[in-house]
Amino acid sequence: MHTVWKGAISFGLVHVPIKMFTATEDKDVRFRSIHKECGTPISQKRVCAHCEREIDNDEIAKGFEYERGKFVLFSEEELDALRPESARTIQILDFVNLTDIDPIYFEKAYYLSPDMSGSGAYGLLLEAIRQTGKIGIAKISIRSKSRLAAIRVVDNCLCLETMHFPDEIRSITQVPNLPEGVSINEKELEIAKLLIDQLSAAFDPEKYTDDYRTSLLQAIESKMAGEGVDIVAAPATDSTKVIDLMAALQASLDAAAQIPTDSGKTGTKRKPAATKEKKPKKTTKGTAS
Repeated sequence: MHTVWKGAISFGLVHVPIKMFTATEDKDVRFRSIHKECGTPISQKRVCAHCEREIDNDEIAKGFEYERGKFVLFSEEELDALRPESARTIQILDFVNLTDIDPIYFEKAYYLSPDMSGSGAYGLLLEAIRQTGKIGIAKISIRSKSRLAAIRVVDNCLCLETMHFPDEIRSITQVPNLPEGVSINEKELEIAKLLIDQLSAAFDPEKYTDDYRTSLLQAIESKMAGEGVDIVAAPATDSTKVIDLMAALQASLDAAAQIPTDSGKTGTKRKPAATKEKKPKKTTKGTAS
């Protein structure tokens, strides 16, 4: 792994030298823009519209637009001078419960390993976090940006998750058309809860895959092999059709009850009363209308 940051974790008077590595990787299939006529990749050039010429990197400064078309300029040296002295230290401010943090705050994960002679202090912090069940809330500067972060244990490794600051989270009051004062049908609610119960399982990340990326890679391999790739569009659905919510819930519940479990048996945790009432063909009591 490539080291993306090097410094230390500080909590109280304890100093833990560490190296940081990216814990996740981007596996998106990326395409380049190609000139169809000759097959040449299209390059992206930095051009100044006023000077009408291409600009080199050493001619570029950082600018903050305080009014339209007006900028305050900063050199890299000026920005470096503004960085805090603690830029190489992850300072733990508090220890909290993981369940107290809404997932909306989390951004990106990094693995931390002990550096130099820091194995003892690293192991101490790791085991203390593991046994208390707490996570550390810290501040860190990465790539010229101050970030909030959470430090927790993953197996036998400290993991740092960068977080958004509270003022970076948009208020839900900005979200349009949220339901207010909606009347909930109690029978529909009961079946919805039964459906959630039927579909509940222990989290197993290995069962979830990126189906689109898999299909895309297969199509790329087919193209490389000189095979034609047929693209078939799914028939359009009638979005104006009125959906019977109760019927959809009941059908989903029936389908969930037939999903095989790891043991090979159908996943019927408990048989809902509404399903039992559907079996007799001569009566319509208890069925959805």
